[in-house]
Amino acid sequence: MAQISSGNGFKLDVPQPKGTVGKEEALRMEEEALAKLQREKRHTLSTSAPSSSPGDLIVFPETKKQAEQDKFRDIDVDKLTNEELEKLLLDDNFGANSKVPRPSSLLGFNLSASYPGGHVCSSSPFQSSQWTPVLSTPSSSNVSTPTHQPAPLFPSAPFPKPGTFQNGFTPAMSPFMALPAQQQSFMTFTPIQPAAAMVFPQPTVDPEMAKLFDKIASTSEYLKNGRVASTEVDYSQAGTASLAPNPPPQQPAVMESPHIRSFDWLDLDPLTKRKAENEEASPASGGTAQTVPGVPAGDPWDAVLETEGNSSSSSSPKLEGKVSLSVRSQHRRASTGAAVTRSHSLNIPGTSSQHKPNNQVGAHLRSKFPHGDIATNPGFVLSPVITQRDSGGDNNCSVKVSIEISESQQPVTFTCDVNSPVELLISQTLCWVHDDLDQVDFSSYLLKVCGQEEVLQNKHSLGSHEYVQNCRKWENEITLQLLSHSTMRRDLARSVEDDNSPIDLEKPLGQVERPFKENVTSCFNFLCIQSTQYKTVDRVVQTVKNLCCALDEVETQAITEAVKRLRHSVNLPRTRSPKVGSSHILYTTPNSSRGVTSPVEESMALLTQAVYDLAKLYLRSFCPPSASFSSPSLPQAADGEAVEGRSSKEASGTTDHLQFTLFALHGIPANWVSSYEKYFLMCSLTHNGKNLFKPVQSKRVGTYKSFFYHIKWDELINFPIAVAVLPLESILSLTLFGVLNQNASGSPDSNKQRKAPELLGKVSMPLFDFRRSALDILYVGPNEAASPEPHTLEELDPDLRRKLEKICSRASNFGLKRADHQLLWDHRLHCRRDHPSSLPKVLASAPSWDWASMAHIHSLLHHWPALPPVIALELLDSKFADTEVRSVAVSWIEKSSDDELADYLPQLVQALKFECHLKNTLVMFLLSRAQGNVNIAHYLYWLLKDAVQDPAWGRRYERVLGALLCLCGGKLRVELEKQTHLVTLLGAVAERVRQAGGSTRQVTLQEGLENVQNFFQRNSCRLPLSPSLVAKELNIKACSFFNSNAVPLKLALVNADPLGEEINVMFKVGEDLRQDMLALQMIRIMDRIWLQEGLDLRIVNFKCISTGKDKGMVELVPSSDTLRKIQVEYGVTGSFKDKPLAEWLRKYNPAEDEYEKASENFIYSCAGCCVATYVLGICDRHNDNIMLRSTGHMFHIDFGKFLGHAQMFGSFKRDRAPFVLTSDMAYVINGGERPTSRFQLFVDLCCQAYNLIRKHSGLFLNLLSLMTSSGLPELTGSQDLKYVFDALQPHNTDAEATIFFTRLIESSLGSVATKFNFFIHNLAQLRFSGLPASDEPILSFSPKTYTLKQEGRIIHASIFSFQKRYNPDKHYTYVVRILREGQNEPQFVFRTFDEFQELHNKLTILFPLWKLPSFPNKMVLGRTHIKEVAAKRKLELNNYVHNLMRSSTEVTQCDLIYTFFHPIARDDKTEGLDATPKPPLSPTSGRVEGEVKLSISYRNSTLFIMVMHIRDLVSEDGTDPNPYVKTYLLPDPHKTSKRKTKISRKTRNPTFNEMLVYSGYSKETLGLRELQLSVLSAESLRENYFLGGITLRLKDFDLSKETVKWYKLTAVPYF
Repeated sequence: MAQISSGNGFKLDVPQPKGTVGKEEALRMEEEALAKLQREKRHTLSTSAPSSSPGDLIVFPETKKQAEQDKFRDIDVDKLTNEELEKLLLDDNFGANSKVPRPSSLLGFNLSASYPGGHVCSSSPFQSSQWTPVLSTPSSSNVSTPTHQPAPLFPSAPFPKPGTFQNGFTPAMSPFMALPAQQQSFMTFTPIQPAAAMVFPQPTVDPEMAKLFDKIASTSEYLKNGRVASTEVDYSQAGTASLAPNPPPQQPAVMESPHIRSFDWLDLDPLTKRKAENEEASPASGGTAQTVPGVPAGDPWDAVLETEGNSSSSSSPKLEGKVSLSVRSQHRRASTGAAVTRSHSLNIPGTSSQHKPNNQVGAHLRSKFPHGDIATNPGFVLSPVITQRDSGGDNNCSVKVSIEISESQQPVTFTCDVNSPVELLISQTLCWVHDDLDQVDFSSYLLKVCGQEEVLQNKHSLGSHEYVQNCRKWENEITLQLLSHSTMRRDLARSVEDDNSPIDLEKPLGQVERPFKENVTSCFNFLCIQSTQYKTVDRVVQTVKNLCCALDEVETQAITEAVKRLRHSVNLPRTRSPKVGSSHILYTTPNSSRGVTSPVEESMALLTQAVYDLAKLYLRSFCPPSASFSSPSLPQAADGEAVEGRSSKEASGTTDHLQFTLFALHGIPANWVSSYEKYFLMCSLTHNGKNLFKPVQSKRVGTYKSFFYHIKWDELINFPIAVAVLPLESILSLTLFGVLNQNASGSPDSNKQRKAPELLGKVSMPLFDFRRSALDILYVGPNEAASPEPHTLEELDPDLRRKLEKICSRASNFGLKRADHQLLWDHRLHCRRDHPSSLPKVLASAPSWDWASMAHIHSLLHHWPALPPVIALELLDSKFADTEVRSVAVSWIEKSSDDELADYLPQLVQALKFECHLKNTLVMFLLSRAQGNVNIAHYLYWLLKDAVQDPAWGRRYERVLGALLCLCGGKLRVELEKQTHLVTLLGAVAERVRQAGGSTRQVTLQEGLENVQNFFQRNSCRLPLSPSLVAKELNIKACSFFNSNAVPLKLALVNADPLGEEINVMFKVGEDLRQDMLALQMIRIMDRIWLQEGLDLRIVNFKCISTGKDKGMVELVPSSDTLRKIQVEYGVTGSFKDKPLAEWLRKYNPAEDEYEKASENFIYSCAGCCVATYVLGICDRHNDNIMLRSTGHMFHIDFGKFLGHAQMFGSFKRDRAPFVLTSDMAYVINGGERPTSRFQLFVDLCCQAYNLIRKHSGLFLNLLSLMTSSGLPELTGSQDLKYVFDALQPHNTDAEATIFFTRLIESSLGSVATKFNFFIHNLAQLRFSGLPASDEPILSFSPKTYTLKQEGRIIHASIFSFQKRYNPDKHYTYVVRILREGQNEPQFVFRTFDEFQELHNKLTILFPLWKLPSFPNKMVLGRTHIKEVAAKRKLELNNYVHNLMRSSTEVTQCDLIYTFFHPIARDDKTEGLDATPKPPLSPTSGRVEGEVKLSISYRNSTLFIMVMHIRDLVSEDGTDPNPYVKTYLLPDPHKTSKRKTKISRKTRNPTFNEMLVYSGYSKETLGLRELQLSVLSAESLRENYFLGGITLRLKDFDLSKETVKWYKLTAVPYF
């Protein structure tokens, strides 16, 4: 068979049949094959036409009447001469509907240029329209460059074509994303000479078609005629048997950056010599071309979906020469012609035999979940189950249950235990219906939730269901409905038709909104031009240029040289007129038997071949192999993988180095030419995100231009590392940098500093394909090494054992040093035996992952005890690329229940990015779980649909989404399509409302909702929030919108279940809800952990789902208001008052027991919110995103800022407190103004919840780490994870963490910034532009507003002195001397520095246009509350007051000034300017009451005394004391054991949580000592007095464990 050679370095060898075949035998075989094809062709025409679908075809405009086409059907192509065939091809009527097959190199490719990344305009874009020729005849004979910028093939999308570079790569790479995530599944390497070549897979040439293809390819008018563009090619002639679309090769991954442009084509030459030496050196080096049977690196999806043993594979011809890697540019345009949208794959109609394999596709997945098994195909939603350990006396809690029965008009109501199994409830209910229970099958009945389309799980307890827990939380009645399996609606069940239907990955994606619309033009339309239109060589060249422009401005060297040769041949003396019509030029092949051809003919033949090779290259690079193409299967290895051909060799046995030639980069943006003077590539080999060898930098080159600008290296890149040592998942990464042109700015300064090179783009690809092959190199792993039994290991040294235990117990690898990693790996067997959960750390410490190391790594992995699913999640991170490690991790995760899996599903979807190929256990696992659970399928659908928007990974997610839709069943697929349509309608309404003006928004909303109502009139619809929520219509009167920046819609939907309540949701556009989803997921997991430990913090969990780019739906919690709305009911300064929250709760809970229950809910939920928001670093906390329910449950909304990314106010953080805890919240917690023991409960709840989360630090770090590649702007790398790591304090003990969080509570409660932030938000929301009414306070410390008329004009004001005070902490107050008009004696008022600052801030708001005096700086170095600072501030404040009183009349006479200087209650109660100390109280006088809570423990020769709380203290004079604790270890004659806590001001119920430490004491010594503890009150103007004490004998304590206990205070003498 003829060898097709390419001038641009490609050489395609058609594989020969096995064995030696003579010439006569070969001719005979070809004749038989062609005869067979003729018979099949006629049969296909007669059988396929009636059943063909117009949506599956691309019809060209050349199509004529059927009568005109019939005359071409019976042509015997075998008897045609070249001239006759050429004439036939030139016929205008030929090819419109002919069955002449494509040339061999095009066979097996999808010519519709389908690309699932584009929008779908209709269910089938080809049903009612035709493709039209997109190239018009040039009007000029001159070769011209298009005057306009080429039309973008990807106008708005950075989506690449399969196998392409992508524009944009964020330079700052996260170590958690690393480069393993950026993979291309089908790039392969082959050593052509000693070097390994990177190639694109070639389609197999069917031997039976070779003669016809060769004849067509050898004709001169082949490409000009363009008959290969016919899309009605009869694939059955090639022996095809499948109609299932074959997905395109997986694109390489890149990260998106708006500042980085793309480059389009990169040529890699696998030859070891430079191009000029290739032809001469190749024969000498033995690099002759030979046919190597191999496995094409096709899409592995066939292997995923097809039955074992039925996966079709083919031999791939070996390529030799330059290979192009393509990089998409966002700003490419075709020079001429109309664009079409890439959408569906092309399905070629054929005989029924073509459908046969599709009946078997996906059988191994579907066989696990047959449609007839109700356990795996229930068809309804199962209510989620949350395992919960009841706390305290709640173990036998009873609940009231109401059950609707069809046989009874009234519901059956009874009380049962929450721990009762659902089966017991069913049996109790059936007692009311049936007299003879022996005839009743209890298992055939279900309990459905009223108002939701979900049923309880019979095998679980009633109280474990999330629905029941929410009912108990909201104190709602539990209402259920008894149904039998026969009466239960199975609306979402799969049917027998679903099980037998063929799998078509593209068809279900027709209704899926693709992220970007990709406009492309079929390159074959450029070929559908009558050759007679081209009359001159210039027009031919122009046509070639236009064609290259359409193919992404790729101009191969063969085309460049052919064009030059053509121009030269035209100018030769013997050349006639440069007409290239068919009557003058006959193209011949080099082995043609015809006579000597003219130079023009030879040049045109070379140009034709070059353009043809470019088209083939384009197809191989960008078009998916056709689903209808099949080829002989390869032998199967034992594990089901296809094995390589006979000439393949194992990677471990080769000594070749990895090398390839970088040739050129095409399609560069125009602005690069002027912006950059040089370009270079950094080539790196990575595995697990680490470099396997030092990156290699190419030479720096500029741009070249012939037709278009391109960058040419033609440079050999050599990695001096043997292929034998490369890991299976090795990644080759190429990064393009541009050196800025220093003269581009036009600056004459030649000495200006040169800027660093800019990152322009990046691509990564695996060396081995999914079959573990790189053409003729096959990766075969080593045999596992022997693993010793655990009991045979020697015991470690105690110090070494403790050190190893400390490392293994760490929550993360943060801070681990190289020595720590070495220790883990050296003692990995001890870790396996003693610390099973340390496997991720051990594997991360492996020194190498090369071929030799895999024997020990896999042996260790397979002998390791099974990990819990939450720990195994870490093994799916990007730092573990090994396929076997990831497979074992998935096998451990499979043990989790569906409800547990739903909690971690977003992370598992993100982990798909880190898989080397699509054929992996994680995809299979997710699809399997989705088959058996509607909740999983529903949630997975929306996660995948959202992930399709990912610019780098959307193509991969589309393939998984297509598989999910194929396997889930027709009913569920229809339901998901309805949800998608509903979201589209709501998104359009929300966008119009957002864009409308304020006065027209309501009208716009009403008009838009009418369209949504029309949708509901046709059908009910489940909501994306949950498949159990079904709405049948809108309650338009109750719908509105929120007056926030995004203007989200507030929607009220009527429940389809008449027993259910109205469904209230919010739909938002213009904001990315993925971060809200992640934050809510983390809070939900925290709640799960607390519940499992028996701690119910009454957390409000509401649903949120992102339904596309910057849009989504959020559940609205009923009976709740924002804190702002509650506070502004008490004036604009309501945020500074203490009572609004308490009074609002009492309004909705008037009875005392109701209010106590609401207060308890507030205490618990507030504690949970404090811990969750601190750990996650939730910022931008103001009173409009904190909500309170009428039942007392507090919760947070709007998580746009988290992980410590605070909202900035100028250069200052608005969120200065660790979390939001204000005095009005403390008022509800304490039940009044004074601290009570309830606040101690709150502190204990916070510390307990914090410590429980800390035990699972690794889980949260792993979950967040898996999301670093999700594109969230505030979760990009290790710095964000470091915030969570520091917040969790995983290295501290529980006692240390308790102390730490107690200090955070004190800091948050004492923060004035939070209240002021609330106040500013109140002003912004209320459009505050003046003072409030006179009865509303405008200063936080003044209960009323005072005016000039009430007080009298102030003549003079100055700072008289300052005094030290304690309230509750030490501070200084400043004495202000005020002289008023008509008064002889001055007044004295006491104001703090913070109060002066509050006055200045509010004056600034009231008088923004006035020039106010500058206020002293609050920031000081060192301690703030000291005498020196107070003295300095006295002078500064005096100067400020002096200048303030000399300001304009509007300022000096405003109510704010007079309210500030008005005497308040504390000014009258002050000790005065010359107060004398009162006589001290006797330390032992009066009665002693109260209790102290202590924690006593001993470890490492150290005694730890934690003073936790003291309650119910009493003082002699009845005032609130200032208690502190002092301890001694007696006997102590020299008082060296004295320890003290801090002072807690003005409280009878202080919380300390302080650790008092006694080091260097043995247990024997402590057994002889007594601990004396005294509680005293600190007084500033008198001696401290005694409040009570205790004496504890330490010998009575078991120091081997911690003792936590309350102790009664007595009047013992204190030391």
